[in-house]
Amino acid sequence: MTLKRKQFGNQAEDLAVRFLERQGYRILQRNFRLRFGEIDIIAQDQDTLCFVEVKARTTDELGSPWESITYFKQRKLSKLALAYLRGQYKSLDVRCRFDVVAVSSHEEGRETVEVIKNAFEVWT
Repeated sequence: MTLKRKQFGNQAEDLAVRFLERQGYRILQRNFRLRFGEIDIIAQDQDTLCFVEVKARTTDELGSPWESITYFKQRKLSKLALAYLRGQYKSLDVRCRFDVVAVSSHEEGRETVEVIKNAFEVWT
């Protein structure tokens, strides 16, 4: 990954965090990593624990940000979330969901941020 892409991704995550906080989410952790992957943001939305994937695009040539969350990505995020629950809560009996935040950068220099709550179900 180039430095420019990494910086763009970090900026998109920062925008996503600010957006989620304005929506009432409480950010618990960023960049939860295990050897097989990463969850961008873990947050609390009222009584629900949210595992948030941030997708950023500068163009729609490769499709919308949501289209990049493939079955395989969903499965990986599910495994990471289960590991987080087992480690932090010692239980899987926690109300949770997967949200996706899409950050789109436009030519005129502005960004749009959208969230899809409960974007997909857990894959085991």
